[in-house]
Amino acid sequence: MAIDYSLLGGAETPFPPVKNIRGGSATPSLTTSSSDNEPSDIDAEPVQTPLAVPSTPLNEWLPNTNSIQKAGKEMPHDPNDFLWMLTEEPHRSRRKAILKAHPEVRKLMGYTRWTLPCVILVLGIQLGTAYTLRHTHPLSWKFLLAAYIIGGTANQNIFLAIHEITHNLAFKRILPNKILAMVANIAIGVPYAMAFKGYHIEHHKFLGEDGIDTDLPSKVEAVVLNNVAGKTFFATFQILFYALRPGFIRSQKPTLYHLLNLILILSVDALIVRTFGWYPLFYLLFSSFFAGSLHPCAGHFIAEHYLMAGDKDVAVVPSVSTNADAAQDGLEGIRELSQETTSYYGWLNALCYNVGYHNEHHDFPSVPWTRLPELHRLAHEFYDPLPSHPSWPAVTWKFITDDRIGMWSRAKRESGNKGERIDEGVWTACQHQSEKQMEVLGAKKLEQDSEMEALMDEAVERGYGSDADSKQPLRQRKGTAVRT
Repeated sequence: MAIDYSLLGGAETPFPPVKNIRGGSATPSLTTSSSDNEPSDIDAEPVQTPLAVPSTPLNEWLPNTNSIQKAGKEMPHDPNDFLWMLTEEPHRSRRKAILKAHPEVRKLMGYTRWTLPCVILVLGIQLGTAYTLRHTHPLSWKFLLAAYIIGGTANQNIFLAIHEITHNLAFKRILPNKILAMVANIAIGVPYAMAFKGYHIEHHKFLGEDGIDTDLPSKVEAVVLNNVAGKTFFATFQILFYALRPGFIRSQKPTLYHLLNLILILSVDALIVRTFGWYPLFYLLFSSFFAGSLHPCAGHFIAEHYLMAGDKDVAVVPSVSTNADAAQDGLEGIRELSQETTSYYGWLNALCYNVGYHNEHHDFPSVPWTRLPELHRLAHEFYDPLPSHPSWPAVTWKFITDDRIGMWSRAKRESGNKGERIDEGVWTACQHQSEKQMEVLGAKKLEQDSEMEALMDEAVERGYGSDADSKQPLRQRKGTAVRT
């Protein structure tokens, strides 16, 4: 039976992550522990918090505690350093909690047919506009305005179309996804799509891991650019930082697809120049620059993972005296634990493949852009308590002007160390709006459902898109995903 790769979160092999004897699926780290006696990140026990194991009665579910448990380094935090996390990223455990509460989320996984026509439409707009401006000087106000408004918006859409296709969410099979990504890449003017895939899948599998996740700024960037002028420079030229940084931090081994991507784009560029002159190609290149510069849609680059609250204390669950205080403190701890990924639910998502639904996307990379709002609606009790951005342009402005926020405002983990496991029970605090709800959830927690456990493991496998070497095939998925 043919494998639907749109269900694997970007993986290109039908194998799940290596199973560990002590619990569930885990993606193996790229490096090994410095000591054989030290426990690996895969073996780490779940972090136990006062919210981990609900019991049925309300007055027993959130017990008083005299301890303070943290998910980060001891405070105060050094403002001239990154926030170094001791726990794993929050998405694995929240995915498990959501699937436990809403198994119907599985039906949202899989490709959508809407990506292909959207790519063709926007690519047509870009090529048509480039042709129209073939006699307009690149430094004229008409050319620059068109490149900023039309081109910047369109190419940001193309960047995010490639992001969507990277997760194999345009077709079931790998090859059509790769072909569409390379065709969409024509609008950008420089080879991009195939190199982006490898780095982006690692961004999901190793979120925040220093030296692996190339979305993170380097220490040199943080030291040099952590001031208003430096942050303005970064926000203006951030597309170049994202393009050049991976080569300095973690280079890729070229593949045949990288070569084909290079040949296709350079050939099309040469054809454009020979047929219509240099100005149309300049339009595409200017569009790509503006798409990753001080453009309203470019705010998502900073909004997704920078710590914008200014206060970097993380996941503190203090002692409490009442159950009401416990519930509130539990939600506050969840907000702090979740701060390294932040969503945006505004209208600019309509131009950007709903990339603002970023917590939802990292929780379920196999859910396509057309169904992310539905995922949010189904699991709203998990997402509503989390901080979100009201505006992408406001995020860029705050990043540049707020002294508390800057290049250091990112959460990192030591390379090869995913951190302590987070128990999915932590996230059930999101659901407890009434005593009756808590009783139901407490019963669910105690219920042993082997099929549900299998579903959770399967979602982890799909979500992280592991290419781990394993002979155990991915089990066949029951049912058919809804197509929109």
